[in-house]
Amino acid sequence: MKISIAENCGFCPGVRRADECVKSLLEKENASIYTLGKIIHNNGYIEKLRGLGISSIELNDIGQVLECSADKRVILIGRTHGITKEENEELLSLQNKYANFSFFDMTCPYVKKIHEIAKKNTNEDTVFLLYSDPNHPEARGILSHANGAKYAFSSLDELKRIDFGDKIPILAAQTTQNLSEFKKIKLFLKKVCTNAIFFDTICNVTEKRQEEAVKIAKASDAMLIIGGHDSANTHKLYDLCSAICPDTFWIESVKDIPHDFPRNAKAVGITAGASTPDGIILEVVKTMERENDFKSMLEDSLKTLHTGETVTGTVVTIGKNEIKLDLGTKFTGVLEKEQITDDPTANLAEMFKVGDEVEVFVIRVEDGKGIATLSKKRVDADNSWVVLKAAHENGEILEGKVVSVVKGGVIVSTNGNTVFVPASQTGIAKGGDLSVLVGTTQRIKLLEFDATKKRALGSIKVVLNEEKRAAEEAIWATLEVGQHYMGTVKNLASYGAFVDIGGVDGMVHNSELSYKRIKHPSQVVSVGQVIDVYIKELDVEKKRISLGYKTQEMDTWYQFTQKYQVGDIVPAKIVSIMPFGAFAEVYEDVDGLIHISRISSQRIASPADVLTVGQVVDVKIIEIDDENRKLALSIRAITDEAEKAAKAEAEAAERAAREAEEAAEAERIAQEKADMAPYIVGSID
Repeated sequence: MKISIAENCGFCPGVRRADECVKSLLEKENASIYTLGKIIHNNGYIEKLRGLGISSIELNDIGQVLECSADKRVILIGRTHGITKEENEELLSLQNKYANFSFFDMTCPYVKKIHEIAKKNTNEDTVFLLYSDPNHPEARGILSHANGAKYAFSSLDELKRIDFGDKIPILAAQTTQNLSEFKKIKLFLKKVCTNAIFFDTICNVTEKRQEEAVKIAKASDAMLIIGGHDSANTHKLYDLCSAICPDTFWIESVKDIPHDFPRNAKAVGITAGASTPDGIILEVVKTMERENDFKSMLEDSLKTLHTGETVTGTVVTIGKNEIKLDLGTKFTGVLEKEQITDDPTANLAEMFKVGDEVEVFVIRVEDGKGIATLSKKRVDADNSWVVLKAAHENGEILEGKVVSVVKGGVIVSTNGNTVFVPASQTGIAKGGDLSVLVGTTQRIKLLEFDATKKRALGSIKVVLNEEKRAAEEAIWATLEVGQHYMGTVKNLASYGAFVDIGGVDGMVHNSELSYKRIKHPSQVVSVGQVIDVYIKELDVEKKRISLGYKTQEMDTWYQFTQKYQVGDIVPAKIVSIMPFGAFAEVYEDVDGLIHISRISSQRIASPADVLTVGQVVDVKIIEIDDENRKLALSIRAITDEAEKAAKAEAEAAERAAREAEEAAEAERIAQEKADMAPYIVGSID
């Protein structure tokens, strides 16, 4: 039985980060430690934490725990899948309320990135679509950060039933979803919505894990998928592998290996989910290896060995000058360094690892010592030129180690033979130091081959160029106008910044870096800075990408118009004086014109008669021309209104005084009449 173990299995970086946090807190803190729900989806790991005194609790239980732990520090560790916006706000409130409470947010950075995408790119005009398991805590956390309409769906059929109306679809995915299905969903949305915006949020670690699992499943008779049954990424691995290899089994630990597992399978593949501890994986692997060893013991004991045979052995130990092989017989195979390579600087520990299978030629069998002396070079010599010839004819790429620098180039050892690579084909710049290649493993393509002269000429540069071209073509096939990327600024030119968006470069013109005029991109960005850019234009034929960077929120004109309107009075700084008026800055990089007729109610010959550059004055916004980004301002409007108000106030005061005077006169006359009334006997007509 051949057992293949996926390299990309077990803890992903996000889970490993959380595990290291737990270990550090246990070691350094004297506190009551809890996790918010299951920190990862693996029951074995959760049981291990419980044994260390770390329990999982729900959010509504934390308040009670804190009330009962006033004299001891309480630490809560957030799960890797993330929490909702509301849960985060409640935890922040508890931290402010209780001095003895600390919350460690262990949300995976990839998940955090989707939180930000949902927060920054959604509003009342959009509909946020999340390809996910709607009941998964990661999905609930992501959706809580989205504004406006939002939906979680688990299949293309579910998506087709969602009514977007006239809203702009924003598509993202749970980090552990199936990449091939996500591509189908994107393709569908592109057909039905020309304005859809896509964010590729499936974790690249998940992508590699899924791709490797599929590759192993294709070459296996049976598969073991190790992981918790509530782990979304493990579920995806199981679905992918079972579709290829019918005998695929999902287990949480070694005790779950079923009785009907096909132990007579010739090839067994093993992989594990992102939340599966290394110890559980190792236990399963060792169990399968023990079963495999026991099964083959009888067969191996019957094998014989003869001088001149070519056999395959398994590396059991690696020394400085020799390795020992298990040949499946009573003889131990000894393979000395000189029978492996002609390179005296070769490091056997780098060339082999325990468990490797090596094809060797039996030079001598010493029955009394139980030793067989072997040669790998003999086998390589027999096979190598056949391999080189086939590689040359088929245009295949070979892998070899650069063993020395010679006149005009370097020598590469591959398949037991040497290939000459001219300096011009090494990928090193003309006149560069070729010695930096010595000891490195390189991929080469044969340009010339002569079996009779045992001469082969190869190129490293051709392979590098082909791989670079293939990688770029793959990237270009996915590029679309409107897509957003977190790009890295590679270099700056006088007219703009060149940004790497994941293998290809695009250019952000100065006009796209800022709403204000800039002389050089260094005024806004720097080399190495990571910025959020989107594709404005694509020219696939010329391989040119025009990127956008500035957003409406960065526009100081937009900020100004959101804050002020016509009729508002604002302070302004005089920035320049012209014969026809003065320009004044009313907001950062927002200037308006105070026409000479609007400076003073008195006739003036020049604005400079009453204004100076740098002077701060109050102005009234008379007109906002949003289309042309122009402002009309007035000082006179304020003074005229003040004078008008003062005049009105004076008139009102004068009127009030007159009315008071008239009232006093009327009162005096009335009093006189009253005083004379007793003396008037009759009426006088």
